[in-house]
Amino acid sequence: MALLRSASTVAAMTMISRVLGFVRDMLMASVVGTGLVADAFVVAFRFPNLFRRLFAEGAFNAAFVPLFARKLEGEGQPEATRFAEQVLAVLLGFLIALSAMAMLAMPLIIYILAPGFIDNPEKLDLTIQLTRIAFPYLTFMSLVALIGGILNSLHRFTAAAAAPIILNIVMIGVLGSVLLSGWGAEPRTGYALVWGVSAAGMLQLMMLWIAMTRAGVSLKLRRPAITPGVRRLVALGIPGLIAGGITQINLLVSTMIASLQDSAPSWLYYADRIYQLPLGVIGIAIGVVLLPELARRLRAEDAKGVQSSQNRALEISLLLTVPSAVALMAMPHPIIHVLFERGAFSEEDARATSIALTAFAAGLPAFVMIKVFSPAFFAREDTRTPMWFALVSVIVNIVGALALFPFFAYVGVAVATSAAGWINAMLLGYTLSKRGEFTVDDRMRHALPRIIAASLIMGCVLLGLMQFVGTLFSVDTVFILRLATLAGMVGFGAAVYFAVAWWTGALDIAALKRSFSRRR
Repeated sequence: MALLRSASTVAAMTMISRVLGFVRDMLMASVVGTGLVADAFVVAFRFPNLFRRLFAEGAFNAAFVPLFARKLEGEGQPEATRFAEQVLAVLLGFLIALSAMAMLAMPLIIYILAPGFIDNPEKLDLTIQLTRIAFPYLTFMSLVALIGGILNSLHRFTAAAAAPIILNIVMIGVLGSVLLSGWGAEPRTGYALVWGVSAAGMLQLMMLWIAMTRAGVSLKLRRPAITPGVRRLVALGIPGLIAGGITQINLLVSTMIASLQDSAPSWLYYADRIYQLPLGVIGIAIGVVLLPELARRLRAEDAKGVQSSQNRALEISLLLTVPSAVALMAMPHPIIHVLFERGAFSEEDARATSIALTAFAAGLPAFVMIKVFSPAFFAREDTRTPMWFALVSVIVNIVGALALFPFFAYVGVAVATSAAGWINAMLLGYTLSKRGEFTVDDRMRHALPRIIAASLIMGCVLLGLMQFVGTLFSVDTVFILRLATLAGMVGFGAAVYFAVAWWTGALDIAALKRSFSRRR
């Protein structure tokens, strides 16, 4: 099945990026820990990174890909290219104006993004300066998203999926230079990091532009004009941005509320980095590939193919996501301890981050289901329905975080984020089912309870293992032994899960082979 083959390509590139991201975050935790510089960088990076994920990880595609694909197949590549040039002109003009206003209004923006920093003038001023330097990343990544949408429409997924690898390579290089220079948790380290972010954005844009040219599409800069096609893109795009990027919007809200507690933004950031691995490798990869697949099948009036694609996307997502969530909840401390606890990242930081990871992991299946359900709306050019559901989840997140924060501090913020994810996923799934646009087939009904059962069995096994090897996760144990123990637990847990899944029939190897075969 082309869907799963393409998704595996995106997932492979995302896996490489996330592994390098772990190396980056391990170095950052060691160098800056969770103090003033770390909190300032997290907020400074969160704002432009929010737009990167809004645009580059599916939300922009929600509006652009169906329109570009329709032009491509209905009117030919010259008309599709002309439409892309019109979008480029308007988008670039908007980004330049937005950047200019944001630079001037940055103090006000930081007051809103991090109200807890107001009582610390040094942290507030540093955050303002770092955000200004990192802000061009937003422009670069928005243009990368446009080019990525063109490549995805042409079923060329590799280059766009590989682009984030550049960010991690650049940041690893910056952190390596910082370590060699003997710098620590000080403002100049923060400045080096944000300059690296902006430089990485420019390199990603250059890489995607070259890939687009090699794919036979050459964009010229036009005079900005609000054409009917651009108006349609905006009408679809604004709701699509809200709906497709709701997980990131909720994380931004969480950061705002968490800023009221010292080091809490950093704890949530490091926990977010861990659960983003399965979310990125599975959910985002499936979502990016599923949208053009559904759009193509809908244009061909292939209702059976649409249902099959949605069911198989959901099946493979849950087959990998549910055990990932259970594993993260069963052994959060060993993961955080091995990856981050060194240098400026203390044992107390590891414990606090582990608790946040448990709360985030509870919402992981929901976050992935959102990535699977949303393309079914976007492919039908319905971005408003997911937008309203996304706004409901934002309200749940804000109300829940404010209600829980006085009692559970930053952990309440993470719990509210997960709860909002589940509400959003259920609203999307229920609406698709009610409209008759998604029906769970027999294979999915057979697999789901067995996936859950196999995951719970694996979780119990991991909890049992922790009783025997838990004492090894201490700074007194040599790192290689701790790393080997963690890898052994992960490998053994995976073996248990897949063995039980195969025995119960949740994992149908023959069916997966057919799905990955080239025969349509």
